[in-house]
Amino acid sequence: MAVDTELHGIALDQYRRQQVITRRAAQRVQAVWRQINRRDISGSWQQLSPLLVAAVTDAQTEAAKLADPYLDDVIAAEGADTAAASRVVPGSLAGIASDGRPLLSLLYQPIIDWKVRMLSGQSMEDAFRGSLASALRITSTQVADAGRGATGVAMAGRRTIQGYVRVVQPPACSRCVILAGVEYGWNKGFQRHPRCDCIHLPTTLVARHQGRGRRGDDLGGNGFINPRSYFNELSRAEQDRVFGEAGARAIREGADMAQIVNARRGMTTMTAYGRQVLATTEGATRRGAFYRLERARTEQQTGTRFARDRIDVRRGLPRFQLRTPRLMPEEIFRLSESREDAVRMLRRFGYLT
Repeated sequence: MAVDTELHGIALDQYRRQQVITRRAAQRVQAVWRQINRRDISGSWQQLSPLLVAAVTDAQTEAAKLADPYLDDVIAAEGADTAAASRVVPGSLAGIASDGRPLLSLLYQPIIDWKVRMLSGQSMEDAFRGSLASALRITSTQVADAGRGATGVAMAGRRTIQGYVRVVQPPACSRCVILAGVEYGWNKGFQRHPRCDCIHLPTTLVARHQGRGRRGDDLGGNGFINPRSYFNELSRAEQDRVFGEAGARAIREGADMAQIVNARRGMTTMTAYGRQVLATTEGATRRGAFYRLERARTEQQTGTRFARDRIDVRRGLPRFQLRTPRLMPEEIFRLSESREDAVRMLRRFGYLT
């Protein structure tokens, strides 16, 4: 079954809405970045950092809010039940970088880049431009990742969704092109790189295994689900640029595109539960949402009441100690043995209500 025009339009509308949010965030970050005092780069950045974090966090929240309506539209277009047992908690995916660290830490990286560029001999202006480009790249990536993460979380809460098809938006890199049209299970993470524009196209019980993906039709110039069609749309010069001259030549001669391109990408992990997992410390402080959820869960299980403030401590109530790292959605999908298990874990870690 080919991807029909209605689903094509729904997917592209979602992409456009995400792009609008990303552009607004980039404009906010750029405006703040230009205010950095070049005589006191670090000190000035520290004063402005709350504005930078707010710009990205607000956009992440907006992007995450689009997930449930997007899934509703896809499911309705395929004639299935749009009722959802759970809804995404948008704020749970905001204020966090893709690798699990706080945004504040990630947004300082362009400052380091700025100084390294100057030490290597670049002028102040060139170094500034490079740092701004880095800050904008981080912004677009983190906003897009929040939107993708929310879509993945929303899919877990919809039993009619069995997986998703990767739709490639031009211009795309070779790693993304070979993944065009690949159909993944609902619990498979979305591989991406900085500034990746690819999007999910969720599939329902009706659509699953009915010829979507590599066997389906193209979406045309605004989105592709067929690697070969994308390749054929490029000029010879662009083919050589994206895949390398030798690689493009091999593909034109019939070589397997996936064998030419290595699309695997590693992720940063931490050690917990006796194994390496993808986790985040965000929300794990005493004022954090995950901390409060775990405290309430432990109180319910043990019948113990923990201190909320210093007054409670003086009264002799014990402090709660968080010993469980907060897993990222990708890690939850990897560890869960069933949909029920995944939904339970997503709720426990604050991603679903």
